[in-house]
Amino acid sequence: MRIPRILMVVAVLCSLWILSGCDAQLRAGFSVKRGDEAPAESGSRQYLLEKVDDVAVVQLYADGFERLAVNEKILIYHLYQAALAGRDIFIDQKYKYSLEIRPLIEAVLTHPEGIDPETLAEVRRYTKLFWINNGPHNAITGRKNVLNCSFEAFLVAVQTSERAGATLSGQPGESTTALVERLRPVLFDPAVDAQVTNKSPGAGKDILVASANNLYENVTMQDLVGFQEKYPLNSKLVKDEDGQLREIVWRAGFDSVVPAGMYASQIKQVVSHLEAAIDYATPRMARALGALVHYYRTGNPQDFRAYNIAWVADTESPVDTINGFIEVYVDARGQKGAWEGLVYFNDPAKMEMMEVIAENAQWFEDHMPYAPEFRKAEVKGISAKAIQVIIETGDSGPVSPIGINLPNAQDVRSDYGSKSVSISNVIEAYDQSRSPETRREFCYTEEALARVDRWKTTTLDLHVNLHEVVGHASGKLSPELKVDPEDVIKEFYSALEEARADLVALWFVGDARLVDLGLIQESDRSAIELAAYEIYTRNALAQLRRVREGTTLEEDHMRNRQMIVHWLMENSESIEIRKQADKTYYVVTDAAQWKAGVGRLLAEVQRIKSEGDYDAAKKLFTDHGIHFDPDLRDEVVARWDALKQPSYTGFVMPELTAHRDAAGEIRDVTVGYPLDLERQMLRWSGH
Repeated sequence: MRIPRILMVVAVLCSLWILSGCDAQLRAGFSVKRGDEAPAESGSRQYLLEKVDDVAVVQLYADGFERLAVNEKILIYHLYQAALAGRDIFIDQKYKYSLEIRPLIEAVLTHPEGIDPETLAEVRRYTKLFWINNGPHNAITGRKNVLNCSFEAFLVAVQTSERAGATLSGQPGESTTALVERLRPVLFDPAVDAQVTNKSPGAGKDILVASANNLYENVTMQDLVGFQEKYPLNSKLVKDEDGQLREIVWRAGFDSVVPAGMYASQIKQVVSHLEAAIDYATPRMARALGALVHYYRTGNPQDFRAYNIAWVADTESPVDTINGFIEVYVDARGQKGAWEGLVYFNDPAKMEMMEVIAENAQWFEDHMPYAPEFRKAEVKGISAKAIQVIIETGDSGPVSPIGINLPNAQDVRSDYGSKSVSISNVIEAYDQSRSPETRREFCYTEEALARVDRWKTTTLDLHVNLHEVVGHASGKLSPELKVDPEDVIKEFYSALEEARADLVALWFVGDARLVDLGLIQESDRSAIELAAYEIYTRNALAQLRRVREGTTLEEDHMRNRQMIVHWLMENSESIEIRKQADKTYYVVTDAAQWKAGVGRLLAEVQRIKSEGDYDAAKKLFTDHGIHFDPDLRDEVVARWDALKQPSYTGFVMPELTAHRDAAGEIRDVTVGYPLDLERQMLRWSGH
C-alpha cells in the first residue's frame, strides 16, 4: 500500500500557516544579481529571487554541509547525482509530450539571437513554469499552462533558434515545422489535456481518460475490472489493439534473467550513482542502497518491500535519501508511483520536538478519540528527524514538501516502523521569502491577527510534527480487512489519509500532555490551540486562490482541508461565515466545540480507513471536500491578486562541486547557491 504519501504537507501544508495571513517578514533590502554564487551561510541571504506569474522562485540553503565529514560529503554527492539522473522519468510520467516540449522551449532560450523580444519573454515565462512544475501542468492544481503568444510567433522563434545552432529532433523523419505543428494543441489550447489528474471529471466520464498523465494508454476504469496487476506501483498500463491489457514495467533489467523495461536508460544511470554511493555509506545504509539497486533491476514488488524494510532499519545514518517510485497523487486511481529523488542530512539543532513526540508515540496512540479496537497496542519503530535537504527532483521538487513520512506500505509500517522528517531549510525558506501583506487579509479581527503573529511558528512546528510522527504512524486495521485499505478506498484514499493525519495533529495541538513534555507552557496552551484552529479554518478559504478554473478541488491536501472545515461547519457550532466590507471570512467562534468536532470526525475517518469503507469515504469528500462555490473562489482570487503575492513556491536547489585529485578521485565536495532558476535548469538539461 502507500499510506501517508510523502506527505505533501507540501508547500501546501506550509501555506496552512503562511498563506492564510501568517507570513514571516521578508528580509528587507535584498537585491538579486543573476548568476552570482551566494555564500554558504550569510546574514543577508537572498531568498525570494523572482516571481513568475503566481509562483515565487526561492533559493534553498543547506546549513551545515560544510561541517560534514568528507566521506559524508562524497556520499551526498553521489546520491545527488542519482537524484538528477532520474529527473526525466517523472517529467515523462506526468505528461507524455513534456520531453518533446522541453527541447523546443529551451532551444529558444539558449539560442535567442534574432528572436522577437516579446516572443522571447513569453517563451521564458512559459519555460520557467514548465521547469517549476515538471511539465506544463501546475504542480498544485494540475491545470495546464499554455503559451500566450501566437503559434506563428512561436514557430518563427523555434526556427530562428535552429538556424542559430540549436539541435532539434522530433519523430523519425519529422521536420521542426511538423514537430511544432503536431504539438500546437498541447502548447496553445487549454482544453486539450487540461488536467493532469482528474478524479472528479463529471457524470459518465472516466477518471483515467480525463487525466492527462502518462501512466495509462487507452485504458479505462472498466478495463481494469477483474484485472490483477503484478506491478501496481511501478508500471504503465497499456491496452493493445487486440484489447489486451499489458504492464510495461519500470526497471533497468538484470543480466539475461530480467528484461529491461520502460525508463531503463535513466534507471541504469540512477543505479550507477547509487552503487558509487555505497562505498561511503554506513553499513545499514549500504545494505538499504544495495536493496534499492536490486529492486531497480528486477522491478519486483517484493524486492521493493525488502528495500523498505532495510531503509526503515537504518535510523542512525546522518545522511539519507528517498529515491524511487513512491507517491501516487498523480494517478487518479492512487496506484502508480511517481518517481522522485531527495538527498538530505540531519539537522540536530531542530530535532528536539520531533524526538520528544516520537518517544511518546504510545501515549498519543492510547489517547486517540477513535474506537479502542483501532488503536495500536504497541507502536513500533518510529524514527523522527529534522533535516536539511540538499536536492529534491521529480515529484518532490522544485515544489517541495515540508514534511515526509514513509514508507507507505501498511504492513511494513505496522511490523517494522516508519521514518518521519521535518525539512528545516524548506520551512525556513518559505518563512523568509514571504511578504507580510497577506498576514491580515483573511483574519477577521485584530485579535486573530495578533494570535497569528505570536503563535504561527509554534503551531506550524507542532502541527507538522504531530501530523508526520504521530498521525501517519497511528491506528490499525480491522482484522476483517484482508487487503490494503488503499486498494478498496481507491481514489479517495490519499485525501482520507491526509485528513486523518491532520485531524490527529489538530486533536493534540493544545493538549496538556504537550505541557508535561516541555513543548509548550500551560499559560500558552489555550492560545496556541485557538491559533491553530483559526489558521486551519482560514486556509480552507484562502486556498481557493490556487484553483482559478472549474468548481472542484483535485489536489488531495486541498480536498482534505476543505472537507475537515466544511464538515465542522455543518456538524458543529464552532465556525461562522461572516462578511465585512464585501469580504468573506471563516471565523472560529468556539474552540471547545471545534476540538470536539475534530474528535468525532477523526473517529469516523479512522473507522473508514480501518474497515476499508469506500462508500463512506466517497460520501465524506463528495459532500464536504470536492465542490466549492465559484463566486466565493472568484472573490478570494481577486483579494489575493490585489495583494500581488505568489500562490505557491518553486525552489532553486543548492549545487555541489566535486574536487578531484590528479587520478580523478573525489577529495572534497563544496556547496554553492546559483540564485538563478534558469541557469540551474539549463545546466541540468546539459546546456
